[in-house]
Amino acid sequence: MERKKASDYPQELLNLFDKYVHGDIERRDFLEGAQKFAVGGVTATAIWESLRPNYAWAEQVPKDDKRLKTEYVIVPSPMGNNNIKGYFVRPANASGKLPAVLVIHENRGLNPYTEDVARRLGTLGFMALAPDGLTSVGGYPGDEEQAAKAFGPIDKGKMTEDFMASARWLKGRADCTGKIGAVGFCFGGGMVNALAVRLGPDLAAGVPFYGAQPSAADTAKIKAPLLLHYAGLDDRINAGWPAFEEALKANHITYSGNVYQGVNHGFHNDTTPRYDEAAAKLAWQRTTDFFNKYLKG
Repeated sequence: MERKKASDYPQELLNLFDKYVHGDIERRDFLEGAQKFAVGGVTATAIWESLRPNYAWAEQVPKDDKRLKTEYVIVPSPMGNNNIKGYFVRPANASGKLPAVLVIHENRGLNPYTEDVARRLGTLGFMALAPDGLTSVGGYPGDEEQAAKAFGPIDKGKMTEDFMASARWLKGRADCTGKIGAVGFCFGGGMVNALAVRLGPDLAAGVPFYGAQPSAADTAKIKAPLLLHYAGLDDRINAGWPAFEEALKANHITYSGNVYQGVNHGFHNDTTPRYDEAAAKLAWQRTTDFFNKYLKG
């Protein structure tokens, strides 16, 4: 399939797709709304298909990359859903203890894009754990639409406990330096913010990509430095940024906020047309510099 860019679509259509992706409308509502853009022999269904993820595009680090050791692990989560499965990545030739990064997926569970992000961190000298929030319902099903449907009904309080357990499992490993960071996207970005609130000084660095923000009262509990990435066209998430920034300043929390102009929510995810290469590369460079500073420094 030919790779398309966000600029190939009217913004109104991308906004409509954003509503569909986040469960605000059903697929049939998206198809109905997309009908007016279906011209020149292109159907609304074809538009929908073209906006969905293509995981062949995402593999920046091959699954069998010799630089890495990868495995699936089960992390006990007694306060959550009993346990959570995760994709665990380590540099193959590491000697001594390593800093660690928790990688938190979008509202789709542990898909190939998220696993690839974990491998990218592995090649940079971090151990990385990407837990699957869908573990309690059988795990990521391999289909995005099914994954979204499975994600919706899960108790988010218990899922938060699963990610808390994952962070503590990483931090407590004998081969970990005890310095852990977290990076997350969309739902995962909001979860990074939530973990920063809950973990306090136990989190050494947090990087939420277009994540929902905590309340001012919760923000006061954050101790980790934060690197925040927002998409300029993402009105839904950006609405909460000014109040969050005010609370970060009021509580003297170390943070850097970046708004990438002219790009859409999901711009880092290189499996969909919303991916923006320039913004994604800049945000990722900032992210790795940030983790190097606060986790390896």
